[in-house]
Amino acid sequence: MYKVVLGALVRDGRVLLAHRRVDKRAYPNVWDLPGGVMEPGESELEALVRELHEELGVQVAPGSASHLCRLTVRPADAPAVLSAWLVREWEGSPTNVAPEEHDDIGWFGVDELPPPVHVPVRTALLEAMR
Repeated sequence: MYKVVLGALVRDGRVLLAHRRVDKRAYPNVWDLPGGVMEPGESELEALVRELHEELGVQVAPGSASHLCRLTVRPADAPAVLSAWLVREWEGSPTNVAPEEHDDIGWFGVDELPPPVHVPVRTALLEAMR
């Protein structure tokens, strides 16, 4: 079973989402939180820091992250455990430094959010943003 971390960068009442490329095996062509698969031996926070640096070029302060929720999903052909985190502090300006993963990134207010990929993640995120 895969273990995946997702990071919700939140600032000024807006959250950063990444648009997954149409050729992705799991959840193609949707807006979702950035993140990825944990590597062996990594903690969730270590994976979160690494993934957000690799995908967005930002440096997350691990102490600024708070856990939102955890759930099991069944994308493509294998189940995965998703762990979503809220991040309010980071260094650097988020940019799409992983075009092989995403074809766009964008900031969305609560009333502008696209349809959710994972309803429990969206619910936890909206509660945390209020």
